Amino acid sequence: MSISACAKAEDQPSGQAPTTGPVKIGISLPLTGDFAEPGKGIQEGYKIWAEHVNAKGGLLGRKVELIFRDDASDPNRVTSDYESLITQDKVNLVFGPFSSRLVIPAGKVAESYGMLFVEPAGAAKEVFEQGFKKLFYAAPAIADDHYNYLADYLIKLPPDQRPKTAAYASLDDPFAQGTAYGLRDKLAAAGIKTVADEVYPPETTDFAPIAAKIAGAKPDIVVGGTQFEDSVGLVRALQELKVQPKLAAFSTGPTLPEFPGAVKDAAENVISPVGWSAGSGFTGNDALVKSYKDMFGGEANEDAANGYTVGQVVEAAVTAVKCVEPTKECQDKLADHLRQATFDTVVGPLSFDDQGRPEQAHMIQQYVNGKVEIVLPEGSKAQTAKLVYPKKEW
Repeated sequence: MSISACAKAEDQPSGQAPTTGPVKIGISLPLTGDFAEPGKGIQEGYKIWAEHVNAKGGLLGRKVELIFRDDASDPNRVTSDYESLITQDKVNLVFGPFSSRLVIPAGKVAESYGMLFVEPAGAAKEVFEQGFKKLFYAAPAIADDHYNYLADYLIKLPPDQRPKTAAYASLDDPFAQGTAYGLRDKLAAAGIKTVADEVYPPETTDFAPIAAKIAGAKPDIVVGGTQFEDSVGLVRALQELKVQPKLAAFSTGPTLPEFPGAVKDAAENVISPVGWSAGSGFTGNDALVKSYKDMFGGEANEDAANGYTVGQVVEAAVTAVKCVEPTKECQDKLADHLRQATFDTVVGPLSFDDQGRPEQAHMIQQYVNGKVEIVLPEGSKAQTAKLVYPKKEW
């Protein structure tokens, strides 16, 4: 049965949904363009979740059908994609894209149609300043708070060990800048001086000039607000100029399995905030890791986990309120449930504030002896090694 054949909400008893026909979920992702690498990871997580939920009988007894569009990392295209998915494909639900740059315009479309919009990778503070009523970010923390554990660690070091200066380089992207500047502001408030602060456009491929400015500033620590390609470019450029900070931290890039191979021998002791760990043991995590290897080969990554988490949250809400229709009544019920409940997910327990922001925190990972380890928070169940500081020289 197609969605157009379903009765409208006002003609249905409250809380009841049709029991036949697929539940169509519309998703636009950057499968090409600047964000293609993490976009494909999100897609893999969505696909694994759909396989798992369908193996259990679907949502409210109806099989899930994912409808993907490639927005090519273009904010204009992502807008038309969601418009088309909602008005032409008549999807029951929409899941979000990757990147705050795409989440904001996509969220505006979903909001205009009254659709629930759970998203996996829009963590910049600007996302939550748009007045969205039905947007929820399904990860442990917003961008500004990704480095909170690292900030606390550095600030609490003895005075003779604490860094005195820091250099920052960030992609001109609200998420990437949010991660770097969230840390910058906390360290600056504690007296750690900013000696370089560079912002570069997404199309940047030559990072030598940025690395040269950082080298000239001789910082104790280097922080990159990055995605994948630029994190690799920055590390290579810094290594070539023999910049030797006591700590090097980059968002997103180092969490991907391709990172060590891309930077050769420079990955050792590089730090990154991470919202997920393969060995966490959180709800559904072991099944995600196994299915990723079965379906795609290799090891699961954080992007896939974030996509999977979106599915877990929406599945729990649909099961609780017992509706899955693209009607105001149903979508309002789903959003109300998300604001009130706590969800067991592969990234741990998740709850949301009134603006759809998660209320938890990111872990900190580091490459130690060639292996990804969780180094912060200290003393937590997730910690697998001590943070190495100062880092090994490149």
